[in-house]
Amino acid sequence: MAEYIMALDQGTTSSRCILFDHEGNMRSVAQKEFQQIYPEPGWVEHDPFEIWSSMLSVCTESMARIGATVADIAAIGITNQRETTIVWDASTGEPVYNAIVWQCRRTAPKVDSLIKQGYGDDIRKKTGLVPDAYFSATKIAWILDHVDGTRDRAKKGELLFGTVDTWLIWHLTGGKLHVTDRTNASRTMLYNIHDLTWDNDLLKMLDIPKAMLPEVKSSSEIYGYTDTLVLGGKIPIAGIAGDQQAALFGQCCFDKGDVKNTYGTGCFLLMNTGENAIHSGEGMITTIAATGRDSVQYALEGSVFVAGACVQWLRDSLRMVKSAAQTEESAAKVDDTEGVYLVPAFAGLGAPYWNSYARGVMVGMTRGFTKEHFIRSALESIAYQTVDVLRAMERDIKSSIRNLKVDGGASANDFLMQFQADILDVSVYRPSCIETTALGAAYLAGLAIGYYKDTDEIRSNWALQREFTSSIESGYREKLLKGWKRAVHCALAWADTEAGNE
Repeated sequence: MAEYIMALDQGTTSSRCILFDHEGNMRSVAQKEFQQIYPEPGWVEHDPFEIWSSMLSVCTESMARIGATVADIAAIGITNQRETTIVWDASTGEPVYNAIVWQCRRTAPKVDSLIKQGYGDDIRKKTGLVPDAYFSATKIAWILDHVDGTRDRAKKGELLFGTVDTWLIWHLTGGKLHVTDRTNASRTMLYNIHDLTWDNDLLKMLDIPKAMLPEVKSSSEIYGYTDTLVLGGKIPIAGIAGDQQAALFGQCCFDKGDVKNTYGTGCFLLMNTGENAIHSGEGMITTIAATGRDSVQYALEGSVFVAGACVQWLRDSLRMVKSAAQTEESAAKVDDTEGVYLVPAFAGLGAPYWNSYARGVMVGMTRGFTKEHFIRSALESIAYQTVDVLRAMERDIKSSIRNLKVDGGASANDFLMQFQADILDVSVYRPSCIETTALGAAYLAGLAIGYYKDTDEIRSNWALQREFTSSIESGYREKLLKGWKRAVHCALAWADTEAGNE
């Protein structure tokens, strides 16, 4: 069998291709950032062709770095930024509009309207989702409402919708495949996670033609093969999972009760709930976990919109640091934040608050506040938001979580991981490979083609790099958390004013 599994990791700010060997080691990595487009405050877009071209570029670069050929690639697994919405011409592949990114809040008023019309409970019951502009459905509707002629063309079958996985596979196969997997479908707010079908009532609710939707498959099976004109040969495409479900799989969270947190652009905490789709009363999302054709598993998820994006903001917009790694050094120079809290609600607040109108606030500043305090407060905000999600999840399952597996770029920050353990009062486990999103996609593809025999063989690859345990007193922890809650109330108070509830 060929030596490597190719993982295509299409994220919010960059495209990466990683070649993994059988032991889960990264043998070659190529990455390329692409432009973030902000047409109006709260709006976020990407150029779909730049997504595709950046991914194709890193595919060829990753192979060239180690002299690999198409014959060396056993299969391709794809993982992607979820909810981001693309609509394109079925014949030419030309997008009718830019990709509307998951962070974009332009459709918040539409979601408010749906809730006022009484659709909220139906959406929650069928999709497991809290109605929000975060998901794909209202993004599709916005394109059909605002780009001339698109709804009629969609009804005629002339236009296709896809999340980023679908867009990439359509191009990789030369336009032959229009497919997605259950994990991505479950994030559209159009997919019934119990019946495993596109829901006719939800489609009617937003006047979205079913003809434009992709075929839904499992996360681990052979969907088709790359066109020879794309990568120079036919490679089976055998794994698809939205980024957070892929990370859950890559962290070997195969069993009920296993939990992980990914520190990427956003912050995403997922718990495997097995065959039970647990309805949350605490603002969590019920979603589908990544599995093969023979089984369906579910997960509880809490989504934080701004995590690593906050570090990127410090670097690119405020120019407080030259690199993300520098934030760790700066934060360690001060003992605390001088009582300051940053609530980075730049795109609203996700779980457990689900408030589209909240905006970022910083509270508690005095004259002694410095740049180092600012940077530390930004890092701490990531950990605080994780606490909010994890505590809500514990209330849902009526049990305490004893440990937390972590991954994603920001999990490499020792200061952040130590503060996370301190403020959660649980052990934080960081694996040797923190690129578990891409690794999960590789594992799913490998299972489909027999590269891996079963999940037990995959589990043997998981290795602990470092364990972080709490080092602060409970009274101090409670004081810090109380201050954070006060800061969040300030952001929500701003949201009330923005929403006209003053």
